[in-house]
Amino acid sequence: MPPTDASADAGTAPVTDIGTAMSLGARDGRIAEAGLGADSEDTLDMRLPDEIVAFFAEQPGAAGDQSSGADSRLFASDSDLPNVDDLLDHVAEYGPVSTPAGVLHLVPVRIERDLPIIDRWMNDPAIAAFWGLAGPRNATEEHLRAHLSGDGCSVPCLGLLDGTPMSYWELYRADLDPLARYYPARPHDTGLHLLIGAVGDRGRGLGGTLLRAVADLVLDKRPACARIVAEPDIRNTPSVAAFQSAGFRFSAEIELPAKRAALMVRDRSLRHLL
Repeated sequence: MPPTDASADAGTAPVTDIGTAMSLGARDGRIAEAGLGADSEDTLDMRLPDEIVAFFAEQPGAAGDQSSGADSRLFASDSDLPNVDDLLDHVAEYGPVSTPAGVLHLVPVRIERDLPIIDRWMNDPAIAAFWGLAGPRNATEEHLRAHLSGDGCSVPCLGLLDGTPMSYWELYRADLDPLARYYPARPHDTGLHLLIGAVGDRGRGLGGTLLRAVADLVLDKRPACARIVAEPDIRNTPSVAAFQSAGFRFSAEIELPAKRAALMVRDRSLRHLL
């Protein structure tokens, strides 16, 4: 859970763009007819995933373990930061995915390569209003390094559309994130944050198209994941609408430390209905 918004259109989409989302009542009726309401119920499951138990068992100081516990492969950065294998089933290996807007490829961030463009996007006033990383470049760098030097629960990515960098993404284990304190998390819940960099790419429905494609990609690559979640700022109506158009349902309003958020959920069981 970042201290900022998971904005799909950076708050710049016109109000008319919101009309593309299906109404909540219409979606609820389809869910009821399909008999799938129970599958999407937001309940709390406190079971610790087996992979997390194994992960901590491999860390330095664990009984009988003298190794570093870190994967010997480089994770996402060329820096000297410690690296661990991600807990999202190898985001770097997800590969490209076709969308109605073109071929999207999520590439894990490398600071030396990607910091300039991400920092430029973060200093766009429309994006800065929700992400809060405007200013000196080191603010964005520290944000990225916090993800890259972490425990593998969050992977920042550059989004390439037909080979052109145009968006920034964060995929994260919502069940292992501070966000889990504020909603009934389930094991393997996967969270999404998105910003679209170019002004010309905002406000024309592209956010919803890409969010749907990435949510489907995560569900395909992470069989243990039953839900994709997001928590855009409740004031960012275009962002909430983008998630709705991508098949996410509005679950609740939640009070987070830095914002009041709309908890958006995309259920595996409903992915072909919404």
